[in-house]
Amino acid sequence: MVTTAQPRIQLIEDETQALLDWAEAVESSDDTVFGKAQQLATRLGAHYRAKDGLTEIGLWVPELAADMIQPKNIYLEVFTPKRSIDPTKPLQKVRFRQDYVSLVKQGEYFWGVLSGLKAGNREQLGSFYWLRYLDMNSNEVRVVGDCLAYSLPYGIYAPAEVYDMASLQAQRQDLGYFHQGDQEDGIVRVHPPTNILQLHVNTSSPDGTLAGLTEVYQRLSQKISQQAPLTAAEQAFIGYDALQVMPIEPTVEYRGKHDLGEGFFIFDENDLDEMDPDTEEIEREPGDILITLKKPDTQNWGYDIVIFGSSAIDPSVLRTLRPDELVTFVETLHNFPTGPIQLIYDIVYGHADNQALALLNGRFLKGPNMYGQDVNHQNPTVRAILLEMQRRKINTGADGIRVDGAQDFKFFNPISGRVEYDDSYLQEMARVTQQIGAAQRRLFAIFEDGRPWPAEGWEEISTYRDIIEFQPQAFQWGPLIFAHNTPSLRGFWDKKWPRVVEQAQLGANWITGCGNHDTLRRGTQVDPELPINWNLGDSLPEVLNNAYDNPAITLFTYGFSPGLPMDFINCTMKAPWGFLRNTDDRYGVKVMAEEAGGFLDWQIIPETYNWPQLFPQLKAMGFAQLDELRQFVRGLWEAIDETDYDLEEVANLCQQFLGSSSDTPEVQQAAQQRRSGAQLQKLNRPGKSQVLTELNVTALKAFAKAFMEDAHAMCNVWLQESVLDQDKLAYNLALRRFRHANPWLRQNLSGTDRFNHISDQNCTVFYGWRRAPAESEADSASTRQVVMVAHMGGDPLPVTLGDWLQLDMDEWQVSIASPGVAIEDLRSFTLQDSQGVLLEPRE
Repeated sequence: MVTTAQPRIQLIEDETQALLDWAEAVESSDDTVFGKAQQLATRLGAHYRAKDGLTEIGLWVPELAADMIQPKNIYLEVFTPKRSIDPTKPLQKVRFRQDYVSLVKQGEYFWGVLSGLKAGNREQLGSFYWLRYLDMNSNEVRVVGDCLAYSLPYGIYAPAEVYDMASLQAQRQDLGYFHQGDQEDGIVRVHPPTNILQLHVNTSSPDGTLAGLTEVYQRLSQKISQQAPLTAAEQAFIGYDALQVMPIEPTVEYRGKHDLGEGFFIFDENDLDEMDPDTEEIEREPGDILITLKKPDTQNWGYDIVIFGSSAIDPSVLRTLRPDELVTFVETLHNFPTGPIQLIYDIVYGHADNQALALLNGRFLKGPNMYGQDVNHQNPTVRAILLEMQRRKINTGADGIRVDGAQDFKFFNPISGRVEYDDSYLQEMARVTQQIGAAQRRLFAIFEDGRPWPAEGWEEISTYRDIIEFQPQAFQWGPLIFAHNTPSLRGFWDKKWPRVVEQAQLGANWITGCGNHDTLRRGTQVDPELPINWNLGDSLPEVLNNAYDNPAITLFTYGFSPGLPMDFINCTMKAPWGFLRNTDDRYGVKVMAEEAGGFLDWQIIPETYNWPQLFPQLKAMGFAQLDELRQFVRGLWEAIDETDYDLEEVANLCQQFLGSSSDTPEVQQAAQQRRSGAQLQKLNRPGKSQVLTELNVTALKAFAKAFMEDAHAMCNVWLQESVLDQDKLAYNLALRRFRHANPWLRQNLSGTDRFNHISDQNCTVFYGWRRAPAESEADSASTRQVVMVAHMGGDPLPVTLGDWLQLDMDEWQVSIASPGVAIEDLRSFTLQDSQGVLLEPRE
């Protein structure tokens, strides 16, 4: 194989000086400290200039600001591939040229303009880079990654990739779209959608990638354009004018050792002497290095972020590891034949996992919290970088943002002496301006804010309106969609009635509905011994499915309720869901045990577990029966709780109560003194799986990882394609179309509208009548009207809407009825649990 000589990396002095002069001018200006930091943040990272082939580099490294380390011991390390890389390969060894170049230090920043760097694009991977320095205290070489990288194809612990973002933006196929809409001072104001579909890329795409999801929407686009029939599963994806993707920022990674070493960008000195398979020779030039590239296979629901690299895309959702993949997805949505579909990004900048401690400098974090680490958004530079991360991410083409856990943005105010909410930062997040080509846009913003969560009693005292009060154009998650909803319990909607009334009176700017990633998981945490509403199904999985994809709730949400409805694709396609991840070596066993109990009780039945293609890793380990697996998880959780997660001691308990001596009188007596022993001893029966007798720390970690990966695979919605209820999906789609035809429903009920409920210990029924606001007095007689009745739980109930609402039922007709409803006379008919009807005036 002949390798082509490539130019070495060089610092271009005059261009670098121009960059330094600009930075000095910013620092010397009269702007605020925060304003200066915002300007400097726009030039941080690696910016490839296609016009001259140079690359600007800027890094904020305050830990090196004290001039304690000699300049020769601080350098940019660059890895440039010497031949093409196939990013879709699961594993490959690639020869890189390794270069070193010094940047110029200016205060807390390092700057440089370099030649010789290769820019990545749709067709090729570019040069990789990070800063290295010799720690004078430990004499170890430290790495400083680019927290504002555009591309991290091999994860957060690998060097970042130089990427030609300017060319990517210039070539996109939806540039005209960004100029559309109402403008204010030259900035387009993006209006909110009518409804939203929430999805998790890895489980809503057939192959778990953005490219696969793009192919779904491209197929839908083609079928709709050709007026071809859609499958039941495809119907679940249409009728929405917005998608909210769960976070696609890089997440934490598994830090344990694997067969190749650690991580996805792996260097082993022994590899340098390997024979090149193409030439059958050992090719090694000065400066060469051989890197093993493992395609990231991280599985995570998206909320375990480390802040680092949040302007990039999680490589685990990219089939090609190219940022172009996201832009192609956005283009497909914006050019959809029935009208543009907006894209909403889920932003998680209020907290960071503990892995952030090893990736970010000390200014970024201010101490531990319930998630891991509090982000120091009060520091001006950190604040500026967070907003710059957000700006770069939305510049891929988003139309809106959803801010996760807005109540977590807090700070101690020394003036008041209290911990206060950082509402000014939330306002700044909402004001970040998108710039794509010549177009500037201000996106619409949604905030999940349950303050004073997690304080005791927060569910009752939270108003869910704090942000709306000072940002009237913003939306908040309302009380009907928040995480504490458990509609599988008997009488739930009767207890929820005060919040339902609030929804009717105040909910115009609330995200509403019932099913989302939080509520479905909350449903799996319900104790099965509580009073379950067995009208919803004959098994716990059936109850769960019908609780979160409920015809009555959907009819109330789409056909009557104010607000902005949102569905979760795993709910509407009856797919399992959980907070599943294979990323935690240290706490993985504990996290798995917390998740697995409810998951196995509420989402799996023996017939499902026995499907040959499901749970292959657990079955290969020896867990052949679902009942045995459930019982083991119960015992494992008790052992974890008793030992305060001392994994060595947990393994010892498993060996004691399940091992070869588990039938001795001493062990059986010990089992009576421990909850874990009592649960684990139940497994000592004929036919016990061999794996239970061989559990140690390594085996428990392997079990946890196998469970998470098997369960994650089962959550893919396309596995449900052949068993979907076509009538239910068609009904849901009809309601979505009804909502689009009646946008006035988003507004709060007026004083002339009627809304009430019938409730006793046997059943709960909602009913009401709404009239669209008249645009003028002359229009008042012809405005749209709707009557709704929804059976929210309990025994069947005869419905007499004429009596309840003082209406002449001869003037009304059925618009939409849930599957199974039979009505011969509108003056009196019976509804069962979960059934509902929408009426419109006769024409």
